[in-house]
Amino acid sequence: MSKQIINSYYNQLHKIKQFGGSRNEGAISRAFAQLLNAYAEKRNLMLVEQVDIKTPKGNVIRPDGVVKNAMRLDFGFWEAKKGDVDLDKEIQLKIDKGYPLINILFEDSNRVVLYQENQKVLDVPLEDDKKLDEILTRFIEFEPLQIQKFNDALGKFKQDIPDIVKNLRELMTENAQTNKDYKVARDTFLALCQAEINPEIAAEDVREMMIQHILTEDIFNAVFDETGFHRENNIAKQLEAVIETFMTRTVRQNYLSHIKHYYQAIRDEASGIADHNEKQKFLKIIYEEFYKVYNPKGADRLGVVYTPNEIVRFMIESTDYLLEKHFVEIPQTNPCLMQSLIWI
Repeated sequence: MSKQIINSYYNQLHKIKQFGGSRNEGAISRAFAQLLNAYAEKRNLMLVEQVDIKTPKGNVIRPDGVVKNAMRLDFGFWEAKKGDVDLDKEIQLKIDKGYPLINILFEDSNRVVLYQENQKVLDVPLEDDKKLDEILTRFIEFEPLQIQKFNDALGKFKQDIPDIVKNLRELMTENAQTNKDYKVARDTFLALCQAEINPEIAAEDVREMMIQHILTEDIFNAVFDETGFHRENNIAKQLEAVIETFMTRTVRQNYLSHIKHYYQAIRDEASGIADHNEKQKFLKIIYEEFYKVYNPKGADRLGVVYTPNEIVRFMIESTDYLLEKHFVEIPQTNPCLMQSLIWI
């Protein structure tokens, strides 16, 4: 039992009630948040407060806290209520609003209630240190099925991606020798890259860019559910034009059939993210994981990395300002265009 952590919480709670009064809900809930985060940190997790969540019903909720890992995956939720309310009624109200019951703690500074897999599994008095440790430990150590599926998909992705990359390289090498349309389109794109990105880029580098584009297209679509990006982004359009000279959509999907579960796992996780900016941050982490598997040195050399959101936002807003000032008025920037600088 984390006796020292719990005793520290009890002492802090006593001082809050002594100096601020028992109705100081904000201070009392912050004390519990610190306690919960101390347990989370033991598993390399963190309690993040006030995060918008999109429920399967389509509405947006905001629990008092969400336990996440470094990949921003949700391990559990926490909801605090006032000590002078009927906690059971408050829990039912949250359930009716669509609060997820996969792994969630409800507490009111008197009781702590734990729901897992849509069932109430524990209901303990907060002043019982052993029971409090039990419920917090069970909450933190629980790994939702969706997280298990994601980790399993990521593991299989790491196993399958080397063979997929190898097969794509062989396919492009063969077409470079036998497919005139492919060679012309590739060389045209190569000249553009040499002029706009780096004069030392070679045909092999273009091949790698196309492979990365093929593999990451569904990652972007899984997070944003936005297929229009590859029709609007100039670099993406140029890459697609080259790819279409030797690969149909059906052939592409056949090559990627072994890692469809990975894209679906990403889609499942992204479906609960309500905020567009949070989706961009999640996409950044997914791209980083992708490049750990696929040729990170080559990606760094070519500059094929996910540009930080802040830099992209600055570049777009600066461009918007100059266009409005010196040319014509333009509509507000579509958030999806944030991704258009992904190849910079």
